[in-house]
Amino acid sequence: MSYEYVVDSYAWIEYFRGSEAGKRARGFIEGGKAATATITVAELREKYTREGWPYFDEDLLFIMSLTAIVNLTKDIAVTAGEINAAMKAKVKGWGMADSITLATAQVAKAKVVTGDKHFKGLKQAILIK
Repeated sequence: MSYEYVVDSYAWIEYFRGSEAGKRARGFIEGGKAATATITVAELREKYTREGWPYFDEDLLFIMSLTAIVNLTKDIAVTAGEINAAMKAKVKGWGMADSITLATAQVAKAKVVTGDKHFKGLKQAILIK
């Protein structure tokens, strides 16, 4: 795997909103060294649907043009299960999507670009918030 950053749904949402956090994410997203986990695509689809936001298809094409889409592999799934067991005991509200995102980064020796408070204090996270 040849990417340095895994962009999570928080970072993508802020990027598309054009917020200050999104501007901080821009360099990681547009630098040619980023990936997006398939769980993030699912989270974004859910957010767009729930909030009635248009343009999901266009935004997904944009995401695919800038980042590699990383499928959930066996190695990522096993790592995510281990992460989830450990993190649920430490971080209130930690979920499997967080674990899959972090595992995607860990397997590739990359960092997660996020503003999600669940990732605060993790050395594998770059907080944009």
